[in-house]
Amino acid sequence: MGLDDRVPTAEEQAKMDALVEQAMKDGALGLSTGLEYLPGMFAKTEEIVELAKVAARYGGVYATHMRNEGVDVKKSIAESLTIGERANIPVEISHFKISDKNLWGHSNETLGMVRAAREKGMTVTVDQYAYPASSTSLDVRLPNWAVAGGRNEGRKRLADPATRAKIIAEMKDSLKRKGFKDFGWAYVASYSGAPQFDGKNIAEITQMTRTSKKVDAQIEQILEMYEKGGAQMVYRTMSEDDVQNIMREPFTMVASDSSVREFNVGMPHPRGYGDNARVLGHYVRELKAISLEDAIRKMTSLPAQSFGMRDRGQIREGFAADIVIFDPATVTDKATFDQPHQYAEGFTDVIVNGQIVFDGRKMTGLMPGQPLYGNGYGK
Repeated sequence: MGLDDRVPTAEEQAKMDALVEQAMKDGALGLSTGLEYLPGMFAKTEEIVELAKVAARYGGVYATHMRNEGVDVKKSIAESLTIGERANIPVEISHFKISDKNLWGHSNETLGMVRAAREKGMTVTVDQYAYPASSTSLDVRLPNWAVAGGRNEGRKRLADPATRAKIIAEMKDSLKRKGFKDFGWAYVASYSGAPQFDGKNIAEITQMTRTSKKVDAQIEQILEMYEKGGAQMVYRTMSEDDVQNIMREPFTMVASDSSVREFNVGMPHPRGYGDNARVLGHYVRELKAISLEDAIRKMTSLPAQSFGMRDRGQIREGFAADIVIFDPATVTDKATFDQPHQYAEGFTDVIVNGQIVFDGRKMTGLMPGQPLYGNGYGK
């Protein structure tokens, strides 16, 4: 279907169903969706339910980046739970958060929706990174319809004065609904068009390039960067209180949501270097927000159980010897938003399948990892 915003034909749905079935037989752990991004944003609930039913037949899980984690977060959670219930499949909601200032403090309500589903008998978990900021593309600042069809189609829309005015009006409305006065919370992680922008927020960049910090000028700056290829961003839009509240929930797992980082390239979110260490050092040792035992469970046995990895996640006879050794008194994250390229400290050994791959100082060169297959493998 490419980047089209439409309902699939019966033939297209059948082909997608077949692709999911083959993937499950090939060993996939389940079905995942990215409903905030192209082209996933155009997938309708019914379409996803049908795909999830296929994954469910092979013992899979439905993992989702919801459509919205801000003003429409409750609608997005409800959709995720509806898909799980109708497809009879476990649900895992990725990097659970509240990213609009107007909704700060509402995490009890969003967590309550998950609790209610679990009390009904559904299997639902969430994961979280331990920072009050997210990271994704600049493109999500534009309305969904404006980016449909890809960047070339988006550029055509922006070239039309009336359409451009509509896009700007919707971006202003979205900013207001989020509860922010400007885009000072939107920091550039990586922008190939002007590397000097990396680490600066849109308000600062606009002052540099347009000698103005007015919202209209900031939006024009965003649109220009979008037209020139877009950027990877860090959005500081979350509440620390909500981060801790979500972390304390028994069904919350720890996950960095980071791709592999290239040292000293760009200004990425520090989660790629420090997420788990930050939980162990800052939230366990310093804040005592959760216990050490629970933090470890959230990083090991709970994810393994949630994704059906039967011989992983615990230290017990017959399980793979995947072990991380650290000092609870010294483990800490060093990476910050201003200086993200810093390795965590306090880890002495990383053991994979019984072999040391990191000895506290360097990688050993051993690569004893192996593919992990889902329940449908070979069926």
